[in-house]
Amino acid sequence: MSGTFAVMRRELLGYFSTPLAYVFIFIFLVLASAFTFYLGNFYERGQADLAPFFTFHPWLFLFLVPALSMRLWAEERRSGSIELLMTLPVTVWQAVLGKFLAAWIFTALAVGLTFPIWLTVNYLGSPDNGVILAAYLGSIMMAGGFLAVGSCLSAVTKNQVIAFILAVLVAVVLLLAGLAIVLDLFAAWAPQPIVDAIASLSFLTHFQSISKGVIDVRDVVYFALLIGFALYANTIILELKKAD
Repeated sequence: MSGTFAVMRRELLGYFSTPLAYVFIFIFLVLASAFTFYLGNFYERGQADLAPFFTFHPWLFLFLVPALSMRLWAEERRSGSIELLMTLPVTVWQAVLGKFLAAWIFTALAVGLTFPIWLTVNYLGSPDNGVILAAYLGSIMMAGGFLAVGSCLSAVTKNQVIAFILAVLVAVVLLLAGLAIVLDLFAAWAPQPIVDAIASLSFLTHFQSISKGVIDVRDVVYFALLIGFALYANTIILELKKAD
């Protein structure tokens, strides 16, 4: 674990040594606030909850998280610093896990900095804070899913733009699979088990349950398996690239 911690610490320090971290957090906070208070009709709804706030999280992550994950491995490969990283006394798995954890902690920090919105809701009314806390945890787990997929695809190419586009495309599929309009298309001709299987692949299906305060073990297992699978694939890709 010391190797993982060393890589994670190196990555976290790297985030805050450039304007990237501050720009990312600023954009996330501005968009989250704008979507909640304006597009989400926060005041017009007359309800003291954060439903509009969390409704937009998947769509914010769709573009912001790939922008964060695209550099995880693509930049290391482009600059050649991956060769130096691989000479350190850490395994590929430890490097993959360390980089992922650093990006996940950073994203969780950005999500956590939205706490003034939570305080605002408590000032205006009496929300169910248990539901809000569960939604925060679900949002962070979902961000981990986006990051793990983005990290894996970042290892495929040296070009950050290509890594970003690939991550967005895969994330779009994982999001749209849970929309009612998509499921209705399959429901018209496919057996219900297939429709259910498609819905079960979606971030939305699992996040929406948690955002309502229902922490189902199946939703937690889904995000854990997704993250584990993507990071394992990330490791295999890097091993293959190293062999080349």
